[in-house]
Amino acid sequence: MKKYISLGLCLGVWGALFCQSAWLQGAIAELPPNLIPTQKNTLVSDDTLGINIQDTITSQQVLQLGEVVVSATRWSQVSRNVPFRIATVKPSDVALQNPQTAADLLGMTGEVFIQKSQQGGGSPMIRGFATNRLLIAVDGVRMNTAIFRSGNLQNIISLDPFAMQSAEVLFGPGSVMYGSDAVGGVMNFTTLPPKLASESPNFATGNATVRYSSANEETTAHFDLNTAWKKLALATSLTHSDFGDLRMGTNGPNEYLRTEYVQRMDNKDVVVANPDPLVQRPTGYQQINLMQKVRYQPSKDWDITYGFHYSTTTDFDRYDRLLRYREGLPRSAEWRYGPQLWTMNNLSVSHKANSGIYDKAKLILAQQHFEESRTDRDFNMAERRTRLEKVNAWSLNLDLQKAIGKRHSLFYGVEAIHDNVKSSGNNENMETHEVVVGPARYPQADWSSYAAYMAWQFEASQKLTLFSGARYNSFGMDARFDAAFYPFPFSTAEQRSGALTGNLGAVLHPSTSLQLRANLSTGFRSPNVDDMGKVFDSAPGTVTVPNPNLGPEYAYNAELGFAKEFGKLLRLDVTGFYTLLDHALVLRNFTLNGQDSILYDGEMSQVQAMQNAASATVRGIQAGLEIRLTEGCTLSSHLTWQAGEEELDDGSTAPLRHAAPVFGITRLGYTKQQFRMEASFAFSGEVSNADLAPEEQGKDYLYALDKNGNPYSPSWYTLNFRAMYQLSELWAISGGVENITDQRYRPYSSGIAAAGRNFVLSLRAKF
Repeated sequence: MKKYISLGLCLGVWGALFCQSAWLQGAIAELPPNLIPTQKNTLVSDDTLGINIQDTITSQQVLQLGEVVVSATRWSQVSRNVPFRIATVKPSDVALQNPQTAADLLGMTGEVFIQKSQQGGGSPMIRGFATNRLLIAVDGVRMNTAIFRSGNLQNIISLDPFAMQSAEVLFGPGSVMYGSDAVGGVMNFTTLPPKLASESPNFATGNATVRYSSANEETTAHFDLNTAWKKLALATSLTHSDFGDLRMGTNGPNEYLRTEYVQRMDNKDVVVANPDPLVQRPTGYQQINLMQKVRYQPSKDWDITYGFHYSTTTDFDRYDRLLRYREGLPRSAEWRYGPQLWTMNNLSVSHKANSGIYDKAKLILAQQHFEESRTDRDFNMAERRTRLEKVNAWSLNLDLQKAIGKRHSLFYGVEAIHDNVKSSGNNENMETHEVVVGPARYPQADWSSYAAYMAWQFEASQKLTLFSGARYNSFGMDARFDAAFYPFPFSTAEQRSGALTGNLGAVLHPSTSLQLRANLSTGFRSPNVDDMGKVFDSAPGTVTVPNPNLGPEYAYNAELGFAKEFGKLLRLDVTGFYTLLDHALVLRNFTLNGQDSILYDGEMSQVQAMQNAASATVRGIQAGLEIRLTEGCTLSSHLTWQAGEEELDDGSTAPLRHAAPVFGITRLGYTKQQFRMEASFAFSGEVSNADLAPEEQGKDYLYALDKNGNPYSPSWYTLNFRAMYQLSELWAISGGVENITDQRYRPYSSGIAAAGRNFVLSLRAKF
């Protein structure tokens, strides 16, 4: 019966609220005037985490269609005028929810599903797509690189949730504004801006936070400081986190228990019993984030900001790979990622003009450096393999905005990107400590992209807004292969191609409380170095080899949605969507020099390669409901249902791997004076064995077993409670209990069980 609990409870809440909506409309007229909030069209300002609870009361009580968003056009706009569905996260939400990573921050929206292969991870799934079919943008800069892979990605954890002014998720293709990879959606992060003296109450303002979580014995310390002059401002942010091994819950499938693990003793690999099978060993790691921004405003028309971002982790084990067995023994003695390093230098220059070809212009020049590595060693084998990748990414974005009369707005610009990929490998003998050169994961490569875009917004009337846009992208790649380890029939490869994408949308407001929106959009993903050039083992007994003959994949999306306010006390938002992915880049059997199998890492393996060999479809519904029950008390609920199918080699179809099961969250919140609390119910539906993607059905080490002994992903739910109290103008304390009933569960496709009952305590100071 458990598998029906989560869905039943959520549907029950929804049903009750729908039944009450008519009553609420009639009851509004009887409310005292002081209980009816006034409609506002501006976003409540809460851009620091040292937030006073009184500052958040208005945003908690006023339910409106008019939030300010930047994801739709790369410029600030009121959401009621854009045809896209956009979810937003503000610092006031972060302060209460206490997410440990940026992936958890997105997950708390209830509209983004998060997969984890290890604790140091978090791979978002949006509308049936994930990894390199989703785009991450930070302060207007594309974070995706030429080695973003189709397998699960954890790059998003390089971002610091404490350093965020806002986070937005644009659902559906966003390639017109963001280019390649924006197939399923765009995750747009804006970090804390330096504030000038005219924007800051004091010369120096800041926040400090310390936090403890019991499930992984996490300790986190954060500090940020803003220093303001008339024309100059500095913003500094520093966060350090230490995560121990993660403890799972006590109530759930026994297949998730960690009964034993591998240790190295006297130069031998030994399987030892885990003294506490609920503790997932080894999963702990540490992380540090640093941000420094300098802002200079020489005049009211010019604004210049330089930003430096630095993030690194310690080594962290890929926990799911340590769960694989072969002939009754662990397949791997070691499998870990090396430090995940990300740095960014970002120069942004903004200018306002009252005439000419633009009203506002923004030039962003950025340089990013990425480092990641993998180390693995088979059980009782002496050879330890390490593969290291470094990417230097340069980008230029010029975005312009121009109003033509009172009804037309143009958004246009150009983009140039260049990624340089350097990959190396070495093999170490654990017994002799001899290190020799090993095969690299990728070729040495250069990937580039050049694009121009234009979008047009037309206020046809006070009730109707039309939106359209187009983008042309030219991209190319030059790769140099090392044939010393594998018999490639080529030593170099190059690729040149282009992609044209567009969108057409409309927003209709029959009344001030109703929004109807429709949107047709296309997206694309150009082949990158990971698609074309990598050599790796995608699964036991298979090896992926390079294929230089690839083209872009395209997404075609249609969606309809509406948002309705009932007397400013209830808001309903529903979107239905359908997406077709054509010429999809998928992994298929391949041949190398006429052979369908080669010797790879000592094992004869089936040759596979990425190919434009399939199509896929995704359809679904996203729904959100918010209601103000009484003064200071709100109830909200988000529900996402989706289904996806992928074409197979033989022309048949199978479930799409990244189409998450039905999931959502319902929250009951209360705010009064210095106190704020929230009770929530999060859930996910079951994925039966028959509904698993074919590649997932063979991963029995990831899943629970059904009554027939086949792997499947059970449904799960958690009950959670959080509270925050403003002790004084300086101090605030927050805490809570997550997963109160101590459920043992693994989110769909994840390789690590989620935290069991978790006590969180945080102390904040704002000065």
